[in-house]
Amino acid sequence: MARELWKGNNAIAEAAVRAGLQAYFGYPITPQTELLEYLSARMPELGRAFVQAESELGAINMVYGAACTGARVMTSSSSPGISLMMEGISYIAGTEVPIVLVDVMRGGPGLGNIAPAQSDYNQIVHGGGHGDYNAIVLAPASIQESVDLTYEAFDLAEKYRAITVILIDGSIGQMMEPAEMPPMRPLKTEYPDWAVRGMVEHPGERRVLSSIYLDPPDEEAANLRMLRRWQQVEANEVRFKGYYLEDARFVVVGFGSAGRVALSAVRAARAEGIPVGLLRPITLKPFPVKALDELAQRVEGILVVEMNSGQMLEDVRRVVGGRVPVEFYGRLGGIIPMPDEVLEEIRRLSREPLTQDGHPRDRWLARMPRSN
Repeated sequence: MARELWKGNNAIAEAAVRAGLQAYFGYPITPQTELLEYLSARMPELGRAFVQAESELGAINMVYGAACTGARVMTSSSSPGISLMMEGISYIAGTEVPIVLVDVMRGGPGLGNIAPAQSDYNQIVHGGGHGDYNAIVLAPASIQESVDLTYEAFDLAEKYRAITVILIDGSIGQMMEPAEMPPMRPLKTEYPDWAVRGMVEHPGERRVLSSIYLDPPDEEAANLRMLRRWQQVEANEVRFKGYYLEDARFVVVGFGSAGRVALSAVRAARAEGIPVGLLRPITLKPFPVKALDELAQRVEGILVVEMNSGQMLEDVRRVVGGRVPVEFYGRLGGIIPMPDEVLEEIRRLSREPLTQDGHPRDRWLARMPRSN
């Protein structure tokens, strides 16, 4: 098919439709509202279910109920709205039903602003809701990648009976780029044997789905079952992109828009003769541990670039384990780092004596301007 110009939010919505989305439930919040608006017309046009809920709490619980039928369901929101959904997300994880969740991040904490940020890393990647569970987290850096990963997200969710999250920032949701849409899939006609389909389809058969395990050994057994399934995800679904890593002495690590900005800076640095490469995680969970571990064995320094105060930084430091100095550069509150800012950090990394004294966040914060 030909490439067309798409806005990020609309492209994700159309990709979900083409992946066989059967029901969408959501609530408007900037900067993801266009996704909901697009589906408000597109889903009824195709005879599929669309509901604008009364709140994010209502939306996630509608998703929960629909997911129990085995249908392909999705919701989307932005940072404070995702926070409100966390109890329902934990219930969905505990019931082991697949859903797709789109989080278009904005500045925070609190109500924050509507500018792009990556401040949801911790609440999405490291849980958010209570209990022991894991969600697959995909972090595209372009409209085409957003389309491709959304199209695949439903398959991943169903394969592992897991929550699959498309995690982007507001700039990707709002920007426009050429993208090629995948083909339209037929809607599901067969459903898994765990799904609740009603007495019409299964007369005399009673199926119950729940996240309640009042007997602790039963709860432990459920947690172990989910954990073993997550081991399969870690073994089979790690994704990342590497750029100029073959001869790199220094490596930048960044995801989403920050990774995209970092790539421009890396190319500029290499034009200056600095042997630097980029590791861009696509799966933030499972994290590309093996790839980063191998780099940590041979490079001289690592720079983590994020649109937050260093949330992925802690995962990088955990993998590196002190074998090589790690530095950090972040912009906060909805400010996108510019390539020349990252380039200057790469220059500093390559020319100044590297240290492992103290925390890289402290060194970064000392260089940032002070405010009242």
